[in-house]
Parts: sequence; structure tokens; C-alpha cells
Amino acid sequence: MTKLSGPLAGIRIVEIDAIGPVPLAAMLLADMGAEIIRVARPPSAGAGDWDDVGGDILHRSRTVIHLDLKRDDDRAQLLDLIDRADGLIEGYRPGVIERLGIGPDLCLARNPRLVFGRMTGWGQSGPLAMRAGHDINYLSITGALHAMGEPGQPPSVPLNLVGDYGGGAMFLIFGLLSALLSAQRTGRGQVVDACITDGVASLMSLFYAWQPKGLWTDAPASNLLDGAAPFYRCYMCADGRHVAVGCLEPKFFAQMVDGLGLSDRRYDQNDRAAWPMMQADFTAAFATRTRDAWADHFAHTDACVTPVLAMAEAPGHPHNQARGTFVQRDGIAHPAPAPRLDLTEGAITEAASADVADIIRQWS
Repeated sequence: MTKLSGPLAGIRIVEIDAIGPVPLAAMLLADMGAEIIRVARPPSAGAGDWDDVGGDILHRSRTVIHLDLKRDDDRAQLLDLIDRADGLIEGYRPGVIERLGIGPDLCLARNPRLVFGRMTGWGQSGPLAMRAGHDINYLSITGALHAMGEPGQPPSVPLNLVGDYGGGAMFLIFGLLSALLSAQRTGRGQVVDACITDGVASLMSLFYAWQPKGLWTDAPASNLLDGAAPFYRCYMCADGRHVAVGCLEPKFFAQMVDGLGLSDRRYDQNDRAAWPMMQADFTAAFATRTRDAWADHFAHTDACVTPVLAMAEAPGHPHNQARGTFVQRDGIAHPAPAPRLDLTEGAITEAASADVADIIRQWS
């Protein structure tokens, strides 16, 4: 098993194999040096293809062991490992982990310092707790999904960045690390109920603060940050590709307008009645050059105009290359560990497999 360095070096976490937010959370923790053992089912027990959840990237930097948790011997080995761990993360529906005989009450009785991280869409309680769901369903009851898309059309289907990863994985990590810090001070572990609907609601805090002040209208594409503002949206260029425009501040807006050759129009940026005219003017202007021509044109300004890159293009962008935002490993562009720390930098290591008995000996 690879010895890791990084700000979380020395933290031992058991990851019960899952999909959605759990593998991303484990990957990020492992990139920062946490020693994570991923517990997967044996192939004969229906583990499936580990790559179907992005395993080439999402399962990096940690060691996998194979256990059938329906077998008494395998479950006993897992409990021996949990006895030596600082934390555990799992993503089953409420009650499943208890029925497997490794619930938080049992684990905390054996290891009082353990932090038991539970990741679900609906949470451990509430009328929907036992219902199936996915990212789009969790967004739908928080107000977030309603805010996305075009007027008079169904909400746009977002990537699962907002729910699974923003409201899920990031809040699981935040809760886990908070509880680990508490356990270091008090000697007492606890259960972390990380719920995607709770996390997304928290991410919506700005808009819930704005709404009662009349600064946010509860309708899609009618606000400053949802595509209604002509200076905060995307435009098609002559080659059918797009640029992103985000010049919210007046001084940046002025540079964008000047760059488009429209300074003589003397726009009042915040006059909403003039927004349709502005959008029409900007649409016509951006359609006169290619995406890359506009990107070059605005590259050395603060106009906040950038090219909309395809995934295949992003690793080659000069800024991403200069920062090492992507790392090539075995022909795959891996997003590099983030954020950057100046003393205890995170690192990507190879995924590995091991025997559970060997891990228990090392953790003793």
C-alpha cells in the first residue's frame, strides 16, 4: 500500500463502495493524503465494472479490498478495519448499512472516535428518505432546478455538478472534516448526515437572501445571474462555437462594449428595459468573428469574455497548462488535486488492491 503525504496524511478512512458523491469525496480526500481503503464487492458478488462510475479517475489514490458484506467472515474483517479507522463514508439508503450489521451504533460502540459519514439524496429522515432519486430530483425540491432554463420551457437539465457533487460530495467532505477535528479535541466521534437536498439549499443561500428584497425574481431567465442579463450569458460566434460573457461590473462592461465596437451606443447597463436591445446588438456583433478570434481579441482585457471550450479542448488551454490543472496519466486527462497548498501539496497516486488482513496489520 502506497504511503501518502499531504495535509490529511495519517487520517484513515474506510469507503464503502458507492456511486454518485461518495467516490468523488473519497478521491478528493485521498488526493490530500488521507489513507482510504475502498471496500468493493467481489466480482462474483455482482460488483460490476468499476469503470462505469468513472473509476479510471474517481477511484485513484486509494487501495481497494473486496469483501462480501453478506458473509459473516467478511463482515467481521471489515469491523476489525473500522475499529482502526478515523472515519467511514457510505452511500446506502437509510437502514441498509444497519441491516448489513455495520451500522453507526455498532461501529461507534466499538470505536468511539469514529466519524461515520452517511451520504444520501434525501437525508436519513423525512418523508422522502426511503425513496429513490437522482441529482435532478434532489435539485427539484430546493428551488434550484426551477431557476435554470428558458422562460416558458421546462428547466434545463444540468450536469450533476450542483447536486451530487456540489450539494453532496462537498458537504460530505465538509461534515467529515469538521467531525474529525471535533473528534481530535473531544475523543468522541459522531454521525454525519450529508444530504444533497440540504446541501443544495445551502448553496442557494444568496438567492434566498435576494428574493425577499426584490433582487431575485422566482422565474427562470429573468435575473442577473440566470442568463437574462445580456452581459452575463453566452453568444454564438461565426463558426458556430460560443464565448462566455461575464462583465457584471460597469468598468468591465465598458471594456466589453468597447471591444465590440459599440461604445457609441452609450448603454445604461442596468436599464432592464434596454436589455433586449443590448442582447440583439451583442448577438449580431459576436456573430461577425470566430470564437477563437474573439478570445484573442479580448485576451488581454478585463472584459470578462472567454471561449467556451469543449472537454477535449480544456486541457490544452494555456492557463490550464500553466497551472497544471490537468495531468495526463495513462492517456487520460486527470483533473489535478485541488485546492493547492504550499506546504503539504496533494498528489495523485495509483489505485491499488490489497488483502484486508494486510491492511488490518498495517493499521494496528
